[in-house]
Amino acid sequence: MDLSQYAELFLAESREHLSACNQLLLEWERRPSSPEPVSGIFRAVHTVKGMAATMGYGRVADLAHRMENLLDHLRRSGKPPADEVLQLLFRATDTLEKAVGLAVTGRERDLDVSALAAELDRAVPKQPTTPSAAAPSSLSAAAALAASVPGAGRLVQVTIRPEAPLKGARAMLVIRKAQSLGTVHRIQPPPQAFEAEEFEGRVAFELDTNVAPAEIEAALRTVGDVERVSVGGGGDEGLAPAESVAASGRSRHIRVDLRRLDTLMDLIGELVTARGRLNEIAARWVGQDPAIDDIAIQVSRLSAELQSEIIQARMTPVWQVFDRFPRLVRDVARQLGKQVAFRVEGKEIELDRAILDELGDPLVHLLRNAVDHGIEPPAERKRHKKNPEGQIVLAAVRERSTVAISIADDGRGIDRDKILQKAKREGVVGPHVEALSDDQLLRVLARPGFSTADAVTAVSGRGVGIDVVLTRLRALGGSIEIRTEPGKGTAFVLRLPVTLAIVRALIAAVGQERYALPLTYVAETVEFGTTPMTTMEGRDAIVLRDRVVPLVDLRKLLGTNGGAPAPPPRRPVIVLEMGERRSGIVVDGMLSQQEIVVKGFDAPQGTLPVFSGATIMGDGVPALILDAAGLV
Repeated sequence: MDLSQYAELFLAESREHLSACNQLLLEWERRPSSPEPVSGIFRAVHTVKGMAATMGYGRVADLAHRMENLLDHLRRSGKPPADEVLQLLFRATDTLEKAVGLAVTGRERDLDVSALAAELDRAVPKQPTTPSAAAPSSLSAAAALAASVPGAGRLVQVTIRPEAPLKGARAMLVIRKAQSLGTVHRIQPPPQAFEAEEFEGRVAFELDTNVAPAEIEAALRTVGDVERVSVGGGGDEGLAPAESVAASGRSRHIRVDLRRLDTLMDLIGELVTARGRLNEIAARWVGQDPAIDDIAIQVSRLSAELQSEIIQARMTPVWQVFDRFPRLVRDVARQLGKQVAFRVEGKEIELDRAILDELGDPLVHLLRNAVDHGIEPPAERKRHKKNPEGQIVLAAVRERSTVAISIADDGRGIDRDKILQKAKREGVVGPHVEALSDDQLLRVLARPGFSTADAVTAVSGRGVGIDVVLTRLRALGGSIEIRTEPGKGTAFVLRLPVTLAIVRALIAAVGQERYALPLTYVAETVEFGTTPMTTMEGRDAIVLRDRVVPLVDLRKLLGTNGGAPAPPPRRPVIVLEMGERRSGIVVDGMLSQQEIVVKGFDAPQGTLPVFSGATIMGDGVPALILDAAGLV
């Protein structure tokens, strides 16, 4: 068996255990007298060590072993850890994570851990040793001790621990270890079954050897994570039927390469496009051939169900990204000498994996800025009668067909006057502007390079990176809002679609072109001219149920008046809503609602920033997708 095929699985499993280490270290730092965190960290590091040894990653296993020694000493002492010991374990966990990544890519030797390993060793007090008889450790010694024991064709049954990762790899190592003791026959299940997801870690075989049963058991247990070894007599016991060592039931969960899910999503996207064309063709044959109608309906139903299942398969709980942020907040707060309590809410909310992967960097920007510019130093908080420990909350909630993710702090808030004065000096706003609304404040902060920080440090200013966040969110079809109050704190709210690849959209006509608007952000439609008109900040607006909604005339915005047919006398207004913001989009007509496949693209320089992608319509003609965030 080629163990390299398990490299990605090893990487994923190790990252999960190391993430658990970080969480438990943070908990141990908060509750140093609690015995639970150190036990959990010890188990996680022990598991990583065993997996690394199985894969042949010696340096990873050695580093984990030295961590394990220190953790075992701390666990046995029962004393709260010193601060320098905790910092050492944090650094060791980070280094172990780097070592795992390098090992998987075949570059394990690129990372020199000798200094850290020596530091871990020094942290463990030397234990007095007493002379003792050395037990034979090599397989050759075991074989020599038992050379006179008769018997061949022993039945050996091995069970790997249920919680052990890489059960297939361990089972293969058991077979290899057994082969070093003698000749192995009649392996059940066969080795190729070890690679199956349903393999539960039970294997049986016949071993022709003169090694005693106790020595066989001791040798096979050196593989690690072996729960039970049964060694029977020779000859005619017979091998247990395959059913007794094969899986008793199929696992309900398997790991799937994300690239396969991406390919499936691309294929279902093509199928949705083909379905639209089929439905258009079937519409032309209405009443002429009932079989075509039946086939079109059946294909639509099956493809819709398949699409729903693939989207569900791609959905991932946000904790898979959120779980690395407590450590980030802790490190930044420590670096800045601040006290911060960090809380995560809504970890079970799910998002498309493609969106979640792109969300990590924007959240890092906002969290670092919350600690740096949001939370005040403890002395300043005390002067303002606030708890010296600041609060930061990262929360995810489901809102209709979108997910809202908020980063809120109870810090000093954003100084609007300071922002306004700098914006005036740089010509970002006019000299007569007296105050910035939340919307205007965000637009100023999101200008590339804009910052109120007196000096750019390792932890950036509130404005540094907001433009990156906004750009990334716009690319994901999302939006960002800001709420801030002096002395009470700041909250950024990110709104995102649940999935990107296939969305339901309203198809609108402007001149001779068609445009798609994701229904996620469509609140309602009204007829232009049937509601009271007014103006808002120099823009036309309508009054809708006592609320002023600014208008965007797509004909004027896109410059389609010249050469296009005259607009119809009755034009619809599509009211878009993103959080608290609303805008009315005036179009020539609404054609249909349908599911579209979103294809991202890099817009040519000079193109208006109101498009988020393109799609292929049922007749094969492309249409641009309007970006609601750029219109509201």
